[in-house]
Amino acid sequence: MIQQTLLEARATAVEPANMARVMICDDSAVIRSALGRMLDSQPNITVIAKVANGEMALAEMRRQANARTPIDVVVLDIEMPVMDGMRALPLLLKIDPTVRIIMASTLTTRGADIALQALRLGAADYLPKPGTADIADDSFRRDLIAKIIGLARLRGLRRQLAVLPRPIDVALRPLPRHTPRLLAIGSSTGGPQALFTLVQALGAGFPAPVVLTQHMPATFTPILADHLTRLGGMKCAEAVDGERLVAGQIYLAPGDRHLLVQGSAVGMTARVTSDPAENFCRPAVDPMLRTASTACDGRVLVVMLTGMGQDGLIGTRAIVEAGGAALAQDEASSVVWGMPGAIARAGLCHQVLPLPAIAARIRDIFQPALTRRMAP
Repeated sequence: MIQQTLLEARATAVEPANMARVMICDDSAVIRSALGRMLDSQPNITVIAKVANGEMALAEMRRQANARTPIDVVVLDIEMPVMDGMRALPLLLKIDPTVRIIMASTLTTRGADIALQALRLGAADYLPKPGTADIADDSFRRDLIAKIIGLARLRGLRRQLAVLPRPIDVALRPLPRHTPRLLAIGSSTGGPQALFTLVQALGAGFPAPVVLTQHMPATFTPILADHLTRLGGMKCAEAVDGERLVAGQIYLAPGDRHLLVQGSAVGMTARVTSDPAENFCRPAVDPMLRTASTACDGRVLVVMLTGMGQDGLIGTRAIVEAGGAALAQDEASSVVWGMPGAIARAGLCHQVLPLPAIAARIRDIFQPALTRRMAP
C-alpha cells in the first residue's frame, strides 16, 4: 500500500509557467484517484503527487523543494493514519511558508471546527469533503478548482496562474454624506480567511449592527461564528429569527437559510427564512442586501469580499441606488474576484481596496457614529 502510494508521486516535466502544481494528500485511494482525474482535466492545473498521509506529504514537499519545483497548493485531508492533517500543516509550512494549503474536512461539527482552527494556524482555505459517492458532484468540482486556481495565483512567487491581476478601469461613486446605519458583508470562496482578517482589524466597539452572509454549509456556520467571536472584537452568532439587531454585534446567516433585515419602529430585526435559493446559494447575499436597503432607507455600507460568481450584485445595486455605499476587495488580494469584481465592474463601488485596508476605511466611514457613541 505504501509503496503503491509512493509510486503515485510522479516527476514533472517542463511545464507551462501558468500551471498550478498540486499535491493531494488523502488516505483514501478512491478519493485520491477521483480528485486526481478531476484536477488533471483542467488545462492550468497539474497534479504532481498523490500521497496517503502527512508523513509522505512532507517527504514529497522536501523532494520538490530540493528539485526547485515547489508545490503551489496542497489539498490536505484532516483525518489520516501515521500523520494527520493538523500535525502535517505546520511542518509543511515550515518547509515552504509560501505553499497554499486547503484543508479537506468531513461535513461534521468536529470536522468543521478543526478546519477553521487550521485556517487560524496558517491554512489558506477549507473544503467540505463529500462522501465517496458524491465526490464527482459538480458544485464540489467547481469550488475545488476555483480555490486551487485562485490560491495558486495568489502564491505568485515563482509563476503566476494565467496572468497577473491587471488594474481595471472602474467608475467609482462618491461617498454619501449620511452615516450608514448598518454594515453588510458578503463573502464566499476564500471568505473565512478574509473574514478573520477583517473582523480582527475592526475590533470592538463598532457603532452599528453587522450582518454577514458567507456561502457555507449548515454544519460550518455556528463554528465560523464561534471562531470570529474568539478573535476578541465583536461577538458573532448565527442570526435568530425575530431578534433585534444591536450595535457592535455580528449576525451571521445560518447555513441553508437566508438572513433578511426588517425595519420597525424600534429598529432593525433579523428574519431567517427557507425561501428558495438565489444565485444557486442559500444563504445568499442578494436577499440580505435587498431587505437591508428597505429596512435602512439605503443607509447601508456593503463590503464585498472574495467569492465566486456574482451573488450580491443585485442587492448592492439596490442599496447604492437608494443612497448607500459599497466597498469591494481588490483582485490581487482575493482568492476569486467574482463577487467583488461584479460590483466593481458595474460601477457600484466607492472604493476597491486590498483586504488589509478595508477595516480602516470602514471605521472612517462610520466615524461620525463612533464619535457620537464615545461622547459623554
